[in-house]
Amino acid sequence: MNALLSVAFVLCWSSGFIGAKLGAGTSTVTTLLMWRFLPLALVLVAVAPFSRAAWRGLGPRDIGRQITVGALSQSGYLLSVYHAIQLGVSTGTTALIDGVQPLVAGALAGPLLRQYVSRRQWAGLWLGLAGVATVTSADAAAGSAVAWWAYLIPFLGMLSLVAATFLEGRSRVPVAPRAALTIHCVTSAVLFSGLAVARGVAAPPASFSFWAATAWLVVLPTFGGYGLYWLILRRRGITQVNTLMFLMAPVTALWGALAFGEPFGVQTALGLAAGLAAVAVVSLGTGAPPLGPPGPPPTEVRTPATSTRASTRSRSSSSAG
Repeated sequence: MNALLSVAFVLCWSSGFIGAKLGAGTSTVTTLLMWRFLPLALVLVAVAPFSRAAWRGLGPRDIGRQITVGALSQSGYLLSVYHAIQLGVSTGTTALIDGVQPLVAGALAGPLLRQYVSRRQWAGLWLGLAGVATVTSADAAAGSAVAWWAYLIPFLGMLSLVAATFLEGRSRVPVAPRAALTIHCVTSAVLFSGLAVARGVAAPPASFSFWAATAWLVVLPTFGGYGLYWLILRRRGITQVNTLMFLMAPVTALWGALAFGEPFGVQTALGLAAGLAAVAVVSLGTGAPPLGPPGPPPTEVRTPATSTRASTRSRSSSSAG
């Protein structure tokens, strides 16, 4: 059962990058993100009264913190990812850059959150970073039409996610996942709707492909990725969940190659193999405490218990791509 849940989680999470690619040719990034979050936010607000326990004890300061976390971990992160993919950066490369978030968070975890990171975990994460460099260089060489600076955009999204992770990690008031997801999605809906209206691109296309991509993004990465993240987190722990994150890049790269003809040569395979090796190395160190703050869970994507709950919470808002 654990293996099946892990497979489903990796596929649902990876589907976020594929959905971004599907929607890239149907509208602007702002339009797609507005209509991904606006209906979702309305639904979450409508059902909020039925989960009052999740909101108990939250004051204006706590809600304000979650709004900031959502703006960083979901809005800033997804805007960067979608924009990079629309500029031509491959889905696999974008997913792999996103995968180094634990490395950056781990490097800052000591001075900021006083969390322990084992040598084995560091070795695995540096190996993962080497894989990122290999795949990125291969992608850049194959996609000559993509500007060099486009590869920096996913890093901005990853850094936005790291910032959200540490902001959440400093919170002393735990926020229930359902409340956090609602706040994060409403924040994104407001930000993206405002941006779309200001740019005059709020009207959605009438094409079936646009709405198919939107439905894909809401159902698979948001509900599938987010829901499975929490289920696996409770069953197996945060370290196991984070090691699965390194599988997102190879799965996304292969998926992108099959669905969109994205480059997948020897160099790409070697880089992705390094990512898989990183999974094995880090997994062998599961006796050690988790690697820094994992980031918000699938939107809280690497998601929310003091530092463990906090780290998990932020990534979830991002909701997988």
